[in-house]
Amino acid sequence: MARPTTKPAKVVVQGPLAPFTAEYTSRLRELGYTPLSIVNALRQLVHLSRWLVEEDLDPAQLTTHTVERFLALRAQSGPGAPSRLTLSLLLEVLREQGALLDAPPAGHKTDVDALFGEFEAYLRNERGLADETTSAYVGRARRFLEGCGGIAAVDSAAVTRSVQREAARVSVGSTQCFVAAVRAFLRFCVVMGHVEFDLSAAALAVTARRRSSLPQRISRREALALLGSCDRRRSEGRRDYAVILVLLRLGLRANEVARLRLDDVDWRNGEVVIHGKGRREDRLPLPIDVGEAIGAYLRRGRPHISGREIFLRSLAPIGPLTRGGVACVVRRACRRSGVAEVGPHRLRHSLACDMVASGVELAVIGQVLRHSDLGSTSNYARVDVEALRALARPWPKGAQR
Repeated sequence: MARPTTKPAKVVVQGPLAPFTAEYTSRLRELGYTPLSIVNALRQLVHLSRWLVEEDLDPAQLTTHTVERFLALRAQSGPGAPSRLTLSLLLEVLREQGALLDAPPAGHKTDVDALFGEFEAYLRNERGLADETTSAYVGRARRFLEGCGGIAAVDSAAVTRSVQREAARVSVGSTQCFVAAVRAFLRFCVVMGHVEFDLSAAALAVTARRRSSLPQRISRREALALLGSCDRRRSEGRRDYAVILVLLRLGLRANEVARLRLDDVDWRNGEVVIHGKGRREDRLPLPIDVGEAIGAYLRRGRPHISGREIFLRSLAPIGPLTRGGVACVVRRACRRSGVAEVGPHRLRHSLACDMVASGVELAVIGQVLRHSDLGSTSNYARVDVEALRALARPWPKGAQR
């Protein structure tokens, strides 16, 4: 089948969006879109510009809601519907060019929206929570307040009822997250003066039976199979190999891998800075094989963009690899190698279990895994069955079995 010969320069955009075509095309190229994808994006721009004329709108009136209207109409016209992703990029270009309104009209933001905007800023700036945790807390706190009927109706009984309702509909783990979010929100309300008394203690703890299973790991053979499944002749394979090796050798969490930046690697001293939970930063030794894998990806695999993150997406739009992207790298490697599908945290467990088997002290393991509480590390003590066997008391003679 012959390849399409259409070039981006041949797509002529007319109407109110024509002045932004060059910058939009340049941005698409920077983000790694292929010539054919750029052609399709420019064709969408032609339709959108024509639609703005028909609706008697100008670029300043483009909002997410307006784009959704356009998408709904185009979806009815059959195949070739516009992409939300590229149109979101168009809004960014228009905003940077000063063609969009700086803010939505007054009145769109309610008092509740303002309250949770403050709560979100508090979690990020004062508590130092990660973006994913912040979003989870804000969503659950909003659901809690809606269930209570507003901040004025919040009392200890309302807090208890909300936890009971949550426990009746979701798992124990989800309820525990809900309780943590509610407690954080209520403490925030006291600090900011929205309520008079601290009602966080009314959100009672939810517990479940502790699991008796041992921490799960993958074997050395499976670890080698994951690494061997990465085709290091290709840029994506070099990236996947480096990501999996970082997880196996340094025991990082998925979001810590995603946060690694070029400035975090001290090549001269062989160290790497890890950005962990609660804005904690730790400096770890950089193993030679890990440094070589990262270096190979940086030299012959990483796309050339202005971002400083080490690991990037391999498909457009090119950008930082997310925590979910790290998980996808591991799961795809599992499928390629025939290993039972696991997540990136299983590789962290594997490092800890290997250290236990080698006789490394729990305090040292806690330092490597960067646990803030030694109780988290003590869970791995159960892996060393032979050492635990020496602690077992002998069976009493003559006792009934």
